[in-house]
Amino acid sequence: MSKPLVAIVMGSDSDMQIMKVTADVFDKFNVAYKIKIASAHRSPRLVQEFSRGAEESGIEVIIAGAGGAAHLAGVIASETVLPVIGVPIDSSSLKGLDSLLSIVQMPGGVPVATMSIGVAGARNAALFAIQILARKDELLLNKYKKYKDDMADAVEEKNKKVEIRSKKSD
Repeated sequence: MSKPLVAIVMGSDSDMQIMKVTADVFDKFNVAYKIKIASAHRSPRLVQEFSRGAEESGIEVIIAGAGGAAHLAGVIASETVLPVIGVPIDSSSLKGLDSLLSIVQMPGGVPVATMSIGVAGARNAALFAIQILARKDELLLNKYKKYKDDMADAVEEKNKKVEIRSKKSD
């Protein structure tokens, strides 16, 4: 793989279980990424240094997964001009609702694109990053279009099977 275009940052190694899905999507699309563990609360200097240097290092999109108070995406967004995508991790007794609200309630002027809680959000964060990157990469755009077509074809196939079953029961 080439130089990383995306950084996947998570607040704890326990978030890897969810954020691995993000990496898997990038692997499927052959998009180079790097993974970093940095906590907005436990290692704020590390988050600040990473965020301030990300653009210069060639990163184009940052995906931040965090649970609990989930300030990671917002702190990163406050320190960079790159697009930041937040993934709420369902790591607390509130099942990720606390994380969702922490990420989505950014003050005006500090945007963070916020995905859904958990695995679906982790997958969608990667796909959203691919959409962003594909604006400048025709090969990646074509791969993404094929992905969307394949997804539609799979639904149509499932529909045909259901129609056949429902005709048999008439």
